Amino acid sequence: MSDLPPEHPALATRRSVLAGLTATAVLLPAGGRAQQAAPARPSANEPPLEPALRTLTAAPAKARLRPTPAPETEIWAFDGTTPGPALRIKQGETLRVKLENKTANPLSLHWHGLRGEAAMDGVGGFSQPPVAPGESFEYRLRPSESGTILYRPFVIGGSSEPAGRGLGGILVVEEPEPPVVDLDLPVLVTDWLLGDDHVIRPFVTASPESAAAGRLGSWVTVNGGSPPQRVAVAPGARVRLRLANGCNARIMRLRFDGVKAVVIAVDGQPTDSFEPVRSQLPFAPGSRYDLIVDMPEEAGATAMVTALVGSGVPLVRLVTEGGRKPAATAPAALKANPSLPAAVRMQDALRPEIVIEGGAKAGPDQKLDLSGLDLERPWRINGGVGAVGSKPLFSARRGTPIVLAIENKTAFFQPMHVHGHCFRLLHPLDDGWEPYFLDTVQIPDGKRLHVAFIAENPGRWLISSTVLERFDLGLWSWFEVT
Repeated sequence: MSDLPPEHPALATRRSVLAGLTATAVLLPAGGRAQQAAPARPSANEPPLEPALRTLTAAPAKARLRPTPAPETEIWAFDGTTPGPALRIKQGETLRVKLENKTANPLSLHWHGLRGEAAMDGVGGFSQPPVAPGESFEYRLRPSESGTILYRPFVIGGSSEPAGRGLGGILVVEEPEPPVVDLDLPVLVTDWLLGDDHVIRPFVTASPESAAAGRLGSWVTVNGGSPPQRVAVAPGARVRLRLANGCNARIMRLRFDGVKAVVIAVDGQPTDSFEPVRSQLPFAPGSRYDLIVDMPEEAGATAMVTALVGSGVPLVRLVTEGGRKPAATAPAALKANPSLPAAVRMQDALRPEIVIEGGAKAGPDQKLDLSGLDLERPWRINGGVGAVGSKPLFSARRGTPIVLAIENKTAFFQPMHVHGHCFRLLHPLDDGWEPYFLDTVQIPDGKRLHVAFIAENPGRWLISSTVLERFDLGLWSWFEVT
């Protein structure tokens, strides 16, 4: 694959279309299955076993991001790999992760999509002190819900560089009775801003790029390797794809060719299964999809997942090889998480508002207009920027229904993530909602959307841009549930 064609940052973002969506940790090698021995069970007279502690060490490393003969690139990695180890636990089990920081920057780990304790949300400088170089921090997570979760650095004012240097990974929380598949494949898509010398370009927080689309990479990797990732499966095999966008800023669309793809979860939450419209899905930073793919029964068939960037970037190529398997007949579906509300009483809702302004403007010739823009504070949220000591956007008692309006007055798509909760995307007239839950929503430029949720998770929570350069420059707010 050649480098991505140069695109104007404004064009790269504006071409993205919302289309209706806007206790043992097991290591999963990319594309493989982990083998896990059943943990020993204590007897009735013994205390429960303490979950094993898993250490993730963030440190400098090297990786060949472009194909040979390109040299290796200096990156940051978890345990020497990018992405970091795919962690896998069962729903209801406890995951203990010790983050050791051997990089030059403060770190933390946000578990994107995990509705856990606020103290474990992993926002450095907000929900926890940043983990200084040479220090460590233990996360103790007990997911009550299944799902595909993205973990990546999330430090107030300092997320772009550690993520853009390669830190990130996927946590899989398995259902008690997961659907039977022949392959469960986590897929983390990342992009890198590399020079012709294969060195990662410097990170500049206050820059024209940060005031526009963000840090758009020149090279895409899939599970840390050059795309497409080729995966051989048996004819007739059923594959579960867990797709996650770990890019700093790149908003894209995915297309599925050669096979019928069925969505069974969005942002980690089970949904009534559906086929994507025109076999495409929007894919913003932080977004996750679980899909079921039933491969053709003849050998040599190919199924492709392609990112619609430039002329198209093939991400995953599934190829049928070997003996045929009997075609799966069970429905491709997941049971809904019982803790999610069937409805939100919007007539009783608290109705806060967010207005996003600022950023570069696109002139008539589609060139960026930065005139009069303060690059130190290019984005505004409700007239200011996020600050730890600021007043919350709202305070709500536990169980209060919330209808949040987000208005985007900028020239760019704005993907926003609500921490610790998931929500419904409302129809334009607030007369219904889309039939799935989200934790990240894309607001098109010049548009206003409404999301509804129950403030049910006690603590202090962010509402933040998932474009990390915008987050670092203050495009976030927060709320509290008491």
